[in-house]
Amino acid sequence: MLASAVGSLINPQKIYDTFKSNGEKELSLNTINAYIKNIEDSFIVNKSTRYNIKGKKYIQTPQKYYFTDIGLRNARLNFRQQEENHLMENIIYNELLLRGYNVDVGVVEIRESSQKKQLEVDFVCNQGNKRYYIQSALNLDTREKTIQEERPLMNINDNFKKIIVVKDNIKHWITEEGILVVGIQEFLLDKNSLDL
Repeated sequence: MLASAVGSLINPQKIYDTFKSNGEKELSLNTINAYIKNIEDSFIVNKSTRYNIKGKKYIQTPQKYYFTDIGLRNARLNFRQQEENHLMENIIYNELLLRGYNVDVGVVEIRESSQKKQLEVDFVCNQGNKRYYIQSALNLDTREKTIQEERPLMNINDNFKKIIVVKDNIKHWITEEGILVVGIQEFLLDKNSLDL
């Protein structure tokens, strides 16, 4: 289930409920928690905790889990479920860890009409006094898609750098709102790509 849910929010309770609805009577929530902890301890997956950017606090559940080796993840799923967007997000996460950042999944709460909504920022990266907000997007081929990816970033009220990483091999550019757009190839090959 963790391999299938790369890039998606998940928690042990959801996994437990899924097994229980499929007739599994012997499995307990404590067992699932222990299995996930063992998988983390063996460096097969890393957990990324959710961080409320405006409230400046951590949200304990749900979390995202990313595989340290995409090949092992793909082999576990018999090379099915090859969603490029989730795999790209996993690769970006691994690269950020490799560069020494603490990486969380960001949440920005906004008000629309009379309702509170949560928008997700794929990554909040911290290293010393540096902070970056990063979105992963396959492409920004329409203005609507660009607005969709910029929206969570535009609702963050600080001056730290905001970045969108896209799959296309492009020359980096800055949007009208001041957000850096960089291609995945440049992001991976240039260790200073976040500071362009």
